[in-house]
Amino acid sequence: MMRALVPDRLRKAVRTWFDSRYISISDHRQDIRDALWEVQTLRREVATLQKEVERLRDARPAPAPPKPVDPALKAKVDETRRLAQQTAQALDGVLQNEVLVWQAIDELRARTRTEEQPCA
Repeated sequence: MMRALVPDRLRKAVRTWFDSRYISISDHRQDIRDALWEVQTLRREVATLQKEVERLRDARPAPAPPKPVDPALKAKVDETRRLAQQTAQALDGVLQNEVLVWQAIDELRARTRTEEQPCA
């Protein structure tokens, strides 16, 4: 390390600049204490919420026994589910085709832009 004589005004200016850019050790320690306090507070709140969830789970009523299922209603529900799944598959195919169309359009636009630019 090399030492050099530096005027007092310059030394003070540099120290002031460093002090303004960096946090002091005591401020850093206080920030760590504050963060630790926040973590402990959150830990207590989470524990309280977990106790509340357990209390609510214990307080909920027992599930009702299953009702007999009407065969006609079950058939209607099954048909509705089948149609919904087929519709979803068809719509998925349409959306995939739309994506392919837009990709082709973008590729054509890019190709025409490069063809329009004059060679240097």
